[in-house]
Amino acid sequence: MPAPRRDSVAFTVTVAVLVALGALAVLLLLALSGAPRITLVAAVAAAVPVVPLVACYLWLDRYEPEPRGLLLAGLAWGAFVATVAAVVLGGIGGLVIGYDETASLAVVAPVTEEASKGVFLLLLLWWRRAELDGLLDGLVYAGMVGIGFAFTENILYLAAAYNGTDGAGPGGVAGLTTLFVVRCVLSPFAHPLFTAFIGIGVGLAVSSRSRSVRVGAPLLGYLAAVLAHGLWNGSTVAGLGGFVGVYVVLMLPALAGIVALAVWARRSERVMLLAALGDAAQRGLVPATDIGWVVDLPARRAARLHARETGGRAAERAMRDYQQAVIELGFLHHRLLRGTAPDDWQARGQAHVLRIRAVRPAVAFPGQVVPTR
Repeated sequence: MPAPRRDSVAFTVTVAVLVALGALAVLLLLALSGAPRITLVAAVAAAVPVVPLVACYLWLDRYEPEPRGLLLAGLAWGAFVATVAAVVLGGIGGLVIGYDETASLAVVAPVTEEASKGVFLLLLLWWRRAELDGLLDGLVYAGMVGIGFAFTENILYLAAAYNGTDGAGPGGVAGLTTLFVVRCVLSPFAHPLFTAFIGIGVGLAVSSRSRSVRVGAPLLGYLAAVLAHGLWNGSTVAGLGGFVGVYVVLMLPALAGIVALAVWARRSERVMLLAALGDAAQRGLVPATDIGWVVDLPARRAARLHARETGGRAAERAMRDYQQAVIELGFLHHRLLRGTAPDDWQARGQAHVLRIRAVRPAVAFPGQVVPTR
């Protein structure tokens, strides 16, 4: 792969520094709570929905898995940077403007929280644009940020529910259990869902040649995220009927819509990759006979199984490496054909082709014999 660009280094340094500062602030906040056992229980409870949610996004992100480091950075940004930023911005706003608890919950929190989460996606768009190939990537990164944010926020809310300082009940185990059911069982998808609108906007921006779309889509996504978040938060102060109404009428249909969009986007990636790699094969960049074994997910698994059974772990690793290189070339070639390729597309494309040609002699698909070295 080409050497890291300055903008990539700037992204890494900026995110790492802010995450470190945010983590220190969160740890200090938890330490000052004065109830380490309750905080630990709240953390364990808040972690329950994290693994299933992350697994869902990883399942979607199967054609070209995003770098694990960036996915972890998204989780860390949501858990530390976005939560701290939202608290600070909300506090400053309260001192400068002054507003009651309802306005804070239904207006201020959605505005500040979605902005603090969305900054990570904007940093990706500005400094790591080549990592964003479209709508699905935007949804995956938005999901990771939302999951991280919800995790830390749930710790704080669950601890407050146990201590009885949330103003919603007497506290204790009953208070913690009730809030756990509401936040971690019935609506663990809430923050990922809100931020998904920003992810959609960023995905549309990176896929478009129109300047107005590149600027307007993330902004509209942010406004949609704030609106959905505000309606959800507002329902919590409208009584049980208002909460259930918004949950049934807004949240569940919105969730179903986002899931359908994500599945459609993943299926569309298959069609896109077949077309892009077909064109690349005509240009002599990749063997046309390999495309099906790379793009079709069951065929990919069959090829890896065949490689492992006939050539061992080394052959399986070579097959994975080859398939990944071809997929990355396909995404890049698609963006080149659309006129939305990153500035360094030539260096990236050459690196993919060299990687493909280096690994291809070491792989064999079903019906072939894995070469021995």
